[in-house]
Amino acid sequence: MMTGTEQQDALLELLNTTPVVNGEVRDQLANAEAASSWQQAHGGSGSAEERRHLLRARDALQDVVRGSRPAASLTPLLKDVTSRPHLSSAGVSWELDAPAERRIAVEAVLAWSALQETMPGRLRPCANPECRLFLIDRSKTNKARWCSMAVCGNRMKARRHYQRTRDGAAG
Repeated sequence: MMTGTEQQDALLELLNTTPVVNGEVRDQLANAEAASSWQQAHGGSGSAEERRHLLRARDALQDVVRGSRPAASLTPLLKDVTSRPHLSSAGVSWELDAPAERRIAVEAVLAWSALQETMPGRLRPCANPECRLFLIDRSKTNKARWCSMAVCGNRMKARRHYQRTRDGAAG
C-alpha cells in the first residue's frame, strides 16, 4: 500500500504528463506504449481501457486544480467505487474496491481529495503562464509558485528583471 506522500507524488506525476516542450504541449500518455509503461510503473495493467479512464481522470483533475471545472465534475470517475473496512490490532484500514481498469484513475482522484483535506491549496498550477505543470507546495510558508525554481522560477525572475530595466531605460 502506498503512503500518502507516494500517492501525492503519483498524482503529481499524472498531472504533469502534459508538459510544454519547445512551446508545444506534449502528452506523454498519447503513445499507447509509453502510456502502458507509465501505467505498469504505477501498479496498473497497462491496458487500453485503463489508459482511457486514466486520461479522463487526468484531464478532469487538471481542470479542477486550475479552477476551470468544479470538483463535482470528478463524480463520474468514482461511480461504483466503494471502500471496505478491515479491522486488526493496528486499527481500521480501508481497502479500495474499484473496477480493475479504473483503479489507477480512482486512486488519483482519492489522492487529490486527501490533499484537499490535509493540505488545502498546496496543489496548484505553476505560476508561469507558459507552463502546464503542477506543484505540491510542501514548504512551511506555502509560498512556492513554480514547478521548478531552476526552470520556471528563473525564467520569470529574468523576465521581470528585463522588464524593469527596459522600463527604466525608456523613462
